[in-house]
Amino acid sequence: MDRGLSTMDFKKTFTPQQALLKAASYCAYQERCYSEVEEKLAEWGVYGTDAGEIMIKLSEQNYLNEERFAKAFAGGKFRTKQWGRNKIIRELKMRKVSEYNIRVGLKEIDDETYQQTLLELITEKMDEVKAPSVQAKKFKTATFAISKGYESDLVWNLINKLS
Repeated sequence: MDRGLSTMDFKKTFTPQQALLKAASYCAYQERCYSEVEEKLAEWGVYGTDAGEIMIKLSEQNYLNEERFAKAFAGGKFRTKQWGRNKIIRELKMRKVSEYNIRVGLKEIDDETYQQTLLELITEKMDEVKAPSVQAKKFKTATFAISKGYESDLVWNLINKLS
């Protein structure tokens, strides 16, 4: 059996100009944060000064804007997946988004809508949970809501108001 390198062992690398065009296209498709673009550039074999210059050009040309990314991410995850603030914060931190931009992104979530969404999630979950006791039902519902990223004090206050 031949143990030589196959063509799949080689990654295609790009010149800085090719990488800039490809990265611009990557950013135009959907909002990206800096760390996602850095990872993609590394995948394409672009590192160091070249990668830094590409990042600067993408920012200057407004393809890359971390504040805009944070707003789109926070608002989108809340509306589509009904994530709570804690989960959104955790995910943005994993993507190395700055504290400032995280705060700006969270402003996309209206407090009243947030409370209403949590109330609907809790009500729906309480109806579907099968548990031997009311306390067990409350606990399972709270665990669900907290795992979606909602603040535990907010979750428990709503659960206790409902019962």
